[in-house]
Amino acid sequence: MKKKSKNKGYNYSLMRCPYCGAPVKFVSADGIYKENKNQTMLYVCSNYPKCDAYVRAHPGTNIPVGTMANQKLRLLRETAHTYFDRLHKSGIMTKEEAYYWLANLIQAPLSQAHIGYLGEYYCKRVMEESMNLLNSPRFNKKKRKNLI
Repeated sequence: MKKKSKNKGYNYSLMRCPYCGAPVKFVSADGIYKENKNQTMLYVCSNYPKCDAYVRAHPGTNIPVGTMANQKLRLLRETAHTYFDRLHKSGIMTKEEAYYWLANLIQAPLSQAHIGYLGEYYCKRVMEESMNLLNSPRFNKKKRKNLI
């Protein structure tokens, strides 16, 4: 029986950096991450560090976790993910409900409802809308009940 490849369909040699148009390399995160204990692999702009765009791959595959991002967008995504995670970690919704909420917010299929695919505009929307939910009277009432 033929083993399914975890790397199916990704030909990084055809990829171009969305910021500068340079070819993309698939390389170890050594030298980019302070520590790379997990042997993380990245798609990196060949103009790195002048152009600092990159995205990591899922462990053991060459499948990108999202789209390439520069430092500004990576920081926005990290912040947006922190706000998003609070929705399900606080109990306001389940993790599954949070992803359905995200898909609805960004008007995308559930398969594309991941912070790693978002640009600056939608990262800011996720932060804003997450805070609106977390600060809503409905949530505060539920939170108070859980504390009693």
